[in-house]
Amino acid sequence: MFVSVDEVNSEQAKWIDARFSLQDSGEGRRQYGESHISGAVYWDLEEDLSDMSKKAGRHPMPEKEALTELFRRSGLNRDDLIIVYDQGGSPFAPRAWWFLHYAGFQNAVIAIEGFEELRTKGIPVDDVEAKPVRTDVQPDWNEELYASREFVERTVASRTDSRLVDARAAERYRGEVEPLDPVAGRIPGALNFDWEQLKQDGRFRADDTLRNQLAAIVDPTEEVTVYCGSGVTAAPLYAMLRQVDYPNVRLYVGSYSDWISKEDAPVEKG
Repeated sequence: MFVSVDEVNSEQAKWIDARFSLQDSGEGRRQYGESHISGAVYWDLEEDLSDMSKKAGRHPMPEKEALTELFRRSGLNRDDLIIVYDQGGSPFAPRAWWFLHYAGFQNAVIAIEGFEELRTKGIPVDDVEAKPVRTDVQPDWNEELYASREFVERTVASRTDSRLVDARAAERYRGEVEPLDPVAGRIPGALNFDWEQLKQDGRFRADDTLRNQLAAIVDPTEEVTVYCGSGVTAAPLYAMLRQVDYPNVRLYVGSYSDWISKEDAPVEKG
């Protein structure tokens, strides 16, 4: 999950640059063009890690065929050490990592350091667009990591053992404000843990204090399904739960924006 590059053999790694801005969708690609880790390929949140033609939320899940093509043209094999980075303390590298995790890339990790810190550590950078050798990798999809809308509907109806955890800010969870989606509120029965609490000084942390904060919300022995507004900021919460030894965690990629896409979808407030 989250590692410092000091803890891995970064010289043998394949790198993925996942920098992005929700305010300016072209910023990450421009940053990549200016400078990136040498050899890194760029994965765009909206072009590669979402299927924006779908109506299943604001950042819908791509089809498996599209993800497989992404892995192959990125030159990846399932046993590669793969390091994903973004600007640091952001949800974009965890989003990219989750798809690798879902597809069976067991040696994929998220760099704790953002790009600028990686550069100051002496990791080589350049502005040359990577052209990796294409592979014929076959993903090994693990459906126990993925929560479909139908799975969440069964969970709301108490027909699964999973506990829903909403990664949005508390005021959005309570339905007091909703800056992005047309309906305020939360999925019924969901607990709340703001993903911003995963960070300290702009970096993700995995200390005992955080373990205790998470355990106060949901027990590590329980199955957990995390969601947010569009499936992006829930990804670091998913990764952190796995980091601190929650063995049964799913990500609802469509998240709240997909949940409310059906007019009769129930929501809670307060």
